[in-house]
Amino acid sequence: MNPRLLIALLICTAGTACAQPAPGTDAPARVVQAAAASVADELPIRRITMYRSGVASFERRGVVEGDVTTQLRFETRAVNDVLKSMLVLDLSGKGEASISYGSKEPLARRLASFGVDISDEPTLAALLARLRGSGVKVSLPDGVISGTILGGETRVITLENGRSTIQTPFLSVVTPTGIRQVNLHQAQAVELADPKLAQELARALAAVDEQRAERIKAVDVRLSGEGRREIVAAYVLEAPVWKTSYRLVLPEGNKGQATVQGWAIVENTSDEDWKDVRLGLVSGRPVSFTMDLYEPLFTTRPDVPVPLTAAAAPRAYAAGTSNELRDAAEPMSSPARARADMKSLGRGTAGAGGGRPGAPAEASKGMDMFAAAPAYEMGAVLQSGGAVAAGVESGEVFQYELEHPVSIERQRSAMLPILSAPIEGRRLSIFNASDGMEHPMRGVEIVNTTDLQLIPGPISVYDAGAYAGDAQIGHVGAGDKRLLAYAVDLDVTCRTDWKGESNVRKVRIVKGILELSQQQVGRVEYALTNKDQKRSRLVMIEHPRDAREKLREPSKPAEETPSHYRFEVELAAGKAQKLSVVTERTDWRRLQLTEIDLPTLMSYRTTGEVSDAVVNAFKDAARRQGVISDLQRAIHTLNTERQAIDTDQNRIRQNMASVDRTSQLYARYVEKLTEQETRLEAINREGTKLNQDLAKAQAELAAFIADLSVE
Repeated sequence: MNPRLLIALLICTAGTACAQPAPGTDAPARVVQAAAASVADELPIRRITMYRSGVASFERRGVVEGDVTTQLRFETRAVNDVLKSMLVLDLSGKGEASISYGSKEPLARRLASFGVDISDEPTLAALLARLRGSGVKVSLPDGVISGTILGGETRVITLENGRSTIQTPFLSVVTPTGIRQVNLHQAQAVELADPKLAQELARALAAVDEQRAERIKAVDVRLSGEGRREIVAAYVLEAPVWKTSYRLVLPEGNKGQATVQGWAIVENTSDEDWKDVRLGLVSGRPVSFTMDLYEPLFTTRPDVPVPLTAAAAPRAYAAGTSNELRDAAEPMSSPARARADMKSLGRGTAGAGGGRPGAPAEASKGMDMFAAAPAYEMGAVLQSGGAVAAGVESGEVFQYELEHPVSIERQRSAMLPILSAPIEGRRLSIFNASDGMEHPMRGVEIVNTTDLQLIPGPISVYDAGAYAGDAQIGHVGAGDKRLLAYAVDLDVTCRTDWKGESNVRKVRIVKGILELSQQQVGRVEYALTNKDQKRSRLVMIEHPRDAREKLREPSKPAEETPSHYRFEVELAAGKAQKLSVVTERTDWRRLQLTEIDLPTLMSYRTTGEVSDAVVNAFKDAARRQGVISDLQRAIHTLNTERQAIDTDQNRIRQNMASVDRTSQLYARYVEKLTEQETRLEAINREGTKLNQDLAKAQAELAAFIADLSVE
């Protein structure tokens, strides 16, 4: 019979109610209760798969016989993950399984059920006010007040300095002698007279302490069936992200082959030892989230008053209102399972030569390789280690599968070897001006010939057996190439000289807009000097790349990235060499015809960037603009004259007010005003004509420019 997945029945029980035998049960039921004492002995952890998304999949496997209850213990914060992901598989297909656990009632709901409600962390005054009608004994500096709580209030008390006030709680207590007002700031002790009420308060505080101290929860897996059966239980829990670190061993000089060694850093932060478990390390990041399935949800129900039959009375009718009560708890849809879409680029077993033990490494064409290895070196020792992990595809993600079981004690971490294989590479120095240094970086260019994916992490570089520096490596698929920089190359200097020039290459008019084509030429000269008198260098220069620019010199880079060109320079020992990088970019500048003058345009004509047709069109437009300018000047002259006449007429009228009307001066003023009025009438006629001519000239110029397109 094929194995079938048994959907675990999640039975929410209070405490350990599910494990209590009912009266009159038979012997098998008592066996089930006794078997609950064996904590996970029947289902030890056999396999763990860790992901880089912060979770790990645990697989427990074991053989059981008859009816068995196995108790698994988890931290309280992990119960939600267990409820979301746990499955139980009976490989015989003959049994049944159920899961039960102690329910978790919300703390606020539990506190509200006690006789003293402290769910909202009330102050002393608020707490005593809730106990209205209860007996109380308050100890004050001047004696003890006993009575029944009537209520509480807050007063504003002015301090002795007379400038500051303070909010002071008071408690009203009914005593045999009357109502006393007790300042709770002066109370030394408060005692509840009702022992049952005091006990309820103590129980509520104990519930708070229990909630805080409760760290471990038990989950009971009940397996029902006959005979011996193999059981698999799996679940997903939060776990530290597994990390990688690498060691790159370079041979002495240019002899031998580089070796890469990879380590996985794994942490067991649980309270259970991992003993001889199969460990898988997945590079993908599956979608994972948390959901509070452990906290019980209570929906809001309407509060309906008890129906009463009232006596007949006068009726007053009001407008009807319908209030629809909505369910306070929104339905939760089951999220679709998602996978990280990371395609595996290679698989195989890491060992000598990057494949199965004994398989030779395949040479990469076009790469400068290290020659035969010396009699003894660190890389040779590493390469002799054989396979440590296999690269396999799990679903749609790549994972390392360790060849041998591992054991990690609880609350301990471990470094586990996952890779030890030769790798192709070549030495070089890497210069990037944005680093702000005159020295390049010592580095190496590697090709991942291991058939395994390299996960991002740090990499320590050893050169001829000595530590040379650290580098960082990103995700490198099988067959991919990467640059690593691990130290500063102090023997090589590189100075840069940046120059730029801008030239107008073409001028045209498009729909009245003057467009200038400008060629921006950037020239950078790299001056390299190798002060090492014994060893030559291969220097790789990273030059900034702009998608708008075209590389003119050199004609082609060694390689390029989205942000840089890479050029290689062979630098002999003790020699200097230069590399010039020239790029060009064409920009278009748009101007109104009125924003440029004829002399500037004619200067472009002397170098051949502007045609005669463009010049003639510009002159025609300039002539039309000149007519408009003349009309505007004439209108301005008339307006200036009108303002002068208006000013003079105001002066004359003021003088006429103080002069005798029969005098000769008054007559002269009248004659002067008459002449000015005649001139104002002429100005108005001329101004009207000039404005009409201006409007016409402007319309003609606009129409001319709108249709003007000249190459």
